[in-house]
Amino acid sequence: MARYIGGDPRSAIETTRLAQSRIYLDHAATTPMTVAARDAVAAGMARWANPSSPHAEGRAARAALEEARGRVAAACGWSGETLFTSGASESLGIVLARATPGRRLVTAVEHDAVLRAAPDAAVLPVGPDGLLDPTGLDLRPGDLVAVQWANSETGVRQPIAAIAAAVHAAGARLLVDAAQMPAGLDPDVAAHADFVAVSGHKRGGPPGIGALLVRDLATLSPTGGQERGYRPGTENVPAALGLAAALAAPEPDHAALRARLDDAIVRSGGEVVATAAPRHPAIGSYRLPGVPATTQLIRLDMAGFAVSAGSACSSGSMKPSHVLAALGWPEAAGREVLRVSFGRTTTQAEVDAFVVAWRAMARATSRFAA
Repeated sequence: MARYIGGDPRSAIETTRLAQSRIYLDHAATTPMTVAARDAVAAGMARWANPSSPHAEGRAARAALEEARGRVAAACGWSGETLFTSGASESLGIVLARATPGRRLVTAVEHDAVLRAAPDAAVLPVGPDGLLDPTGLDLRPGDLVAVQWANSETGVRQPIAAIAAAVHAAGARLLVDAAQMPAGLDPDVAAHADFVAVSGHKRGGPPGIGALLVRDLATLSPTGGQERGYRPGTENVPAALGLAAALAAPEPDHAALRARLDDAIVRSGGEVVATAAPRHPAIGSYRLPGVPATTQLIRLDMAGFAVSAGSACSSGSMKPSHVLAALGWPEAAGREVLRVSFGRTTTQAEVDAFVVAWRAMARATSRFAA
């Protein structure tokens, strides 16, 4: 296990310098656009014509849109259809509302966007590790099962291949929320999912763009209009180009950084959520016993650190986390949990600076374990 900063005074100096400026560790909420994505959006702004228009300008815009569509599919290793949407939330809503008839089943730890889109869905429990056990699923032909690739609060990754095998054996279909998935798709998702919701702004693309990957359009009811007749409205060519550029950019493996932070938090008297499960290498969820997350957020923000409590869509309300409740956490303990998430720009020095601030906060609240 990686250890916290040693005795090198240069490391301490660098950590102090970083702590004097803002450090962003909330990339699971949204992450900065890549340079390539910004350039692609700017270039797309010059292609201002409506891609549905028949004239030369419209045809040029259509060609750019279709090129972006092909690049997104290629980056995801996807052989089915690719529809552009406004983001993962809309993609999820389209499938949950318009997939061919059948029961909707969602795990107890799904994002609020899924729970809002399917309020009457059957809820599948998860274990204390946050994982869905696919061996005991009671499924029927035509059912639609919604599962995250990785939880936005805890980072817990579901066993997609095993879940897909159980779903398809029952004649049901699988919708994967891949909003938190790094650039490209997990091969298990590309090979086995029937529908995949992709986010742009969580992958270095512009906000307001995403994609819905569909294995077979016959399993989704059209509404007319653009995007093969499945999403009305003029297509956002600049944003589509930005998404394609962002997905083409590689992302670093943050596993060592998260292990370093996990280790430091535990040695400082904190608790790491869901350590027994496979987790997203860029998302960590941490509890400081006895200190409300609201207090932690205020202290860390004043110290120059941007983190969150739960997913960005729910942290503003500071309501109890349904995700932690599904893992069996008491409400009081769940209210003491923060999420820290990394992006392409995150460095070891930034993580170490966060540890210094977290330890100072723990000392100030008498929760520090030397």
